[in-house]
Amino acid sequence: MAAYLLKRFLLIFPTLLGIMTISFIIIQFAPGGPIERIIAQVQGTEVSAGDRVGGGGGDGLGGRNNASAIGAESSKYRGAQGLDPAFIKSLEKQFGFDKPAHERYFLMLKNYAVFDFGKSYFRDVSVLQLIREKMPVSISLGIWMTIATYLLSIPLGIRKAVHDGEKFDTWTSGVLVVGYALPGFLVGVLLLVVFAGGSFFQWFPLRGLTSDGWANLSWFGKAKDYAWHLVLPLTALALGSFTTMTFLTKNAFLDEIRKQYVITARAKGLTDRRVLYGHVFRNAMLLVIAGFPGAFVSAFFSGSLLIEKIFSLDGLGFLGWDSLINRDYPVTFATLYIFSLMGLLVKLLSDFICTLIDPRIDFESREI
Repeated sequence: MAAYLLKRFLLIFPTLLGIMTISFIIIQFAPGGPIERIIAQVQGTEVSAGDRVGGGGGDGLGGRNNASAIGAESSKYRGAQGLDPAFIKSLEKQFGFDKPAHERYFLMLKNYAVFDFGKSYFRDVSVLQLIREKMPVSISLGIWMTIATYLLSIPLGIRKAVHDGEKFDTWTSGVLVVGYALPGFLVGVLLLVVFAGGSFFQWFPLRGLTSDGWANLSWFGKAKDYAWHLVLPLTALALGSFTTMTFLTKNAFLDEIRKQYVITARAKGLTDRRVLYGHVFRNAMLLVIAGFPGAFVSAFFSGSLLIEKIFSLDGLGFLGWDSLINRDYPVTFATLYIFSLMGLLVKLLSDFICTLIDPRIDFESREI
């Protein structure tokens, strides 16, 4: 197992390098960029992604070399006509676009290797500080969504497996399927309208994770206020994951219940409860428990953009979207790098947890 983990760990580096290289190349051809944004602000206009002359060659973190041909700035940046070429050149130097693309690429790799992500183009703050400021919101959503999903899905999935094909299994499956089919953002809007001061009730707060004056509350008051703010966004965010985990648990238990060792245990006179929790549970929960790190990362980094927007939660999802729209490439690339690295490490952790739960699993015997 140690050899397998070492191989997987070493494979993280070329995988991460591939992700960053492909992303860097894509940026070369992405229209628009931070310089166009500055020009639009100066001119009082807005430049869309398709306004770049020539149909490509974005000036983002991986834009082309613009240090030469200063007399032709108007042909490079739409809307730059009438602006001082020296001003355009200063912008290129400020954003680092006066260097060739390959120099910027290797400089990016060198800095990212030591987690030096530089500063945001438009916020005058380091990227790491910006991520730290937004991370508590995403951590709150990720942790509590994962915990709530597991606490509700596992008991329900076990009961559905025990009562497979019965009335309880049928109607709960119908409810779960309908809930899974509803988009999370639509559920979020519906919850706001019904329960947050819309046309019906005002039981829950409309936005944010804390109320005004939260710092002055007692510790119990803070916990209650914080939990009350989480109810609606967690409900909207966890609906799909709750359904998936429930059916995963049910199917895992059904597969084990039908195996020969369960029949043998029952033939020896063991009670159904002893068979279920003494023999079936460990084998059936292998897949579910091993997927916990991946489920947390998925909840932490994905699917929260619209929920954050609807409930006015300033987290990593909204930060990534805002930086991409505004061509704030240091933030965009830093979040991509961190998320990719964490995803690869979590996958490795999941395999390790599998071997802890069931030592019979041998990853070394299979090809990577």
